[in-house]
Amino acid sequence: MTPFVSVSRLSKTYASGFKALIDVDLAIRRGEILALLGPNGAGKTTLISVICGIVTPTSGSVTVDGHDIITDYRKTRSIIGLVPQELTTDAFETVWDTVSFSRGLFGYPANPAHIEKILRDLSLWDKKGARIKELSGGMKRRVMIAKALSHEPSVLFLDEPTAGVDVTLRKDMWGLIRDLRASGATIILTTHYIEEAEAIADRIGVINKGRIVLVEEKVALMQKLGKKQLIMELQAPLSAVPQALAAYPLGLSAGGSCLTYTYDAREDESRISALLRDLGAAGVHFTDLKTEQSSLEDIFVTLVEEPA
Repeated sequence: MTPFVSVSRLSKTYASGFKALIDVDLAIRRGEILALLGPNGAGKTTLISVICGIVTPTSGSVTVDGHDIITDYRKTRSIIGLVPQELTTDAFETVWDTVSFSRGLFGYPANPAHIEKILRDLSLWDKKGARIKELSGGMKRRVMIAKALSHEPSVLFLDEPTAGVDVTLRKDMWGLIRDLRASGATIILTTHYIEEAEAIADRIGVINKGRIVLVEEKVALMQKLGKKQLIMELQAPLSAVPQALAAYPLGLSAGGSCLTYTYDAREDESRISALLRDLGAAGVHFTDLKTEQSSLEDIFVTLVEEPA
């Protein structure tokens, strides 16, 4: 399947000599939510800015729905909606006017019904006559999304969409993003919130020091790179792990009454069966056991700590 957004060997070096992007390859599918994770300065915003035509790349190519972002700039820009990190909008304009004006900037004719639908979908309808300066930070963020949707784009870029909003509003925004995807939009978001990517993304991309570290299906990533723990509550406390079990990565906690086996999520289940058998042979018995898997945050930290 042809990618909806295709990035090939993309590099960006600024006049200072700083290499913000280095040979980035990325294929984004139509209708997916791709979360782009990375530490500060990793290149997330630069990558989005290049795709959206705001920053000129040093080398490489980008196409959106088959259109080159440089040779067919007007077409690609009309396909793209961008919600930047910064809340940049006219403080004295009303919500209705600023969203309507954004549509006009792209040469689209007035469409009050479309603007009304966007404002209702974003819970902004009752604020349509309010000036931007009168709104809360969360509401201003919603206005930015409304502006980005005003010209009916096929792909929406959200650069830190929930930065600075409270937890409740953040989860509301997650629901909104899912709804946008359900309506057919392709969504790429950058985020510092690992739980955000874990909650709403179909795929996870990790960028570090200007390079793409990986792009994986979220579930597959957690299965492939995650660690699991088998936690056993013991019938009787142990002062130390028996020598007969030294071959297993076992740890004691809770005063010796809890035994933990840490293993790779890809590990053959026969290894666990062998452990349980050897526990019995060593006279170690448990009253309860449970498993826990590492979170996306654990995986992310591991990835960015590795050399990029």
